[in-house]
Amino acid sequence: MPCQREDLETRENVTLAPYAQLSCQTRGRVHSEEPPVWRTQYQRDRDRVIHSRAFRRLEYKTQVFLNGTGDHLRTRLTHTMEVAAISRNIARALRINEDLTETIALAHDLGHSPFGHKGESVLNRLMDQHGGFEHNKHSLRIVEELEQKYPTFSGLNLSWEVREGLVKHFTAYDHPARLEGFNARSSSLEAQVANLADEIAYSSHDLDDGLEVGLLSEDLLVKEVRLWAHAARVVQEYHGDISAESRRYIIIRTLIDEQVKDVVETSESNITLAKVQSADEVRLQDKPLVAYSKERHHLNLELRKFLYKNLYFSPEVHNPNAQAVRLLEELFIHFTQHPEEIGEQSRRRAERDGWPRAICDYLAGMTDRFAMLEHARIFSKRPAGAASDSQ
Repeated sequence: MPCQREDLETRENVTLAPYAQLSCQTRGRVHSEEPPVWRTQYQRDRDRVIHSRAFRRLEYKTQVFLNGTGDHLRTRLTHTMEVAAISRNIARALRINEDLTETIALAHDLGHSPFGHKGESVLNRLMDQHGGFEHNKHSLRIVEELEQKYPTFSGLNLSWEVREGLVKHFTAYDHPARLEGFNARSSSLEAQVANLADEIAYSSHDLDDGLEVGLLSEDLLVKEVRLWAHAARVVQEYHGDISAESRRYIIIRTLIDEQVKDVVETSESNITLAKVQSADEVRLQDKPLVAYSKERHHLNLELRKFLYKNLYFSPEVHNPNAQAVRLLEELFIHFTQHPEEIGEQSRRRAERDGWPRAICDYLAGMTDRFAMLEHARIFSKRPAGAASDSQ
């Protein structure tokens, strides 16, 4: 007898902790659909995210280094896959819903603009009088409205619990899917895990990319970052002298393993102390239960300060991204002056949401590569900056 959805739901009931979000207890979807036969509701959500256009575009969007500048450097897509892997490991250890956690992780960056956080900043500035731009909120907009795959509804029609996990920087009062009569103050444990896994992934792997291009050195890391120094000692004691590439890989793997161990142990303790016995009791907590220990939190702040000082603000990273951001601003101004040039779907959306939001949606959906090609097409006979001068 094939394994069907009911069998998978029974397996969840037996194996997951009482505070896990069970797929059979989903609050459902905005548009009613027949339940899946061979998958749980969250497995259906995961597959819809993976098959979306927005997910495929992540391959050509910047993580830290401008997309295309190195074959081995992270893109927004490889970062997302790494977040999903770490999320599943933590969720499994805590006995919460791996499928829901993975789906939130896979969808968490769908709303990222081209050119990384600098692209997000310029769109937010340009949209200052029109509601701003924030990539988490835009991820929700993509899965609720902008993806156009199904004949009877816009968006992907994901479950309430996945959409809850995509607004991680907003309070429950700002939640677009907030339910009447349920005064939630936190998100599910699954959403909390995906949020923290994002931090674990980018801090560790940004170190790797910085070392790859020579902007960071192991000697400097040993001197200034206690987490790195400790992991380096562990690797030296266990492996002795090994090649530089292997040493760097094992040190970063050790960093991730130690981060995950700390999160699992601290979170398990927090959950026990809170005495939560259901997913909704988790949502009623005043603060997240998935967390680092205090010591690890301070060590991570030290690592983050190091990355900002030596990597994110370095001229080699900042200057190309700053030039790309000016390109994005010039495209925004151009399409504001020539709205007939944006796509048909965007023009239709402008009738409801206004031209600034429709143009912002159009630009936010671009890959780095397409934005550069569009800029070259439009401004090939004009010097850079011409669009800004014409405003």
